[in-house]
Amino acid sequence: MGKDKEDKRAKFLRIYPKIPEDLREDILVIVDGKSYTWNSSYLEIKDNTDLGKKILKALEGIIL
Repeated sequence: MGKDKEDKRAKFLRIYPKIPEDLREDILVIVDGKSYTWNSSYLEIKDNTDLGKKILKALEGIIL
């Protein structure tokens, strides 16, 4: 993984705990026509899945 992608991943993982729990079920992003909440995005990004990488890409310029 490139340094830039790792930085974005690390930034997301730092931001997530600061999100109030009642907002974590809100939709954060839509990737390939499917919506993902903060919680589902966190799990994908934490586990460094291909979907997590797509989610990070979609979040570029929004929160990262």
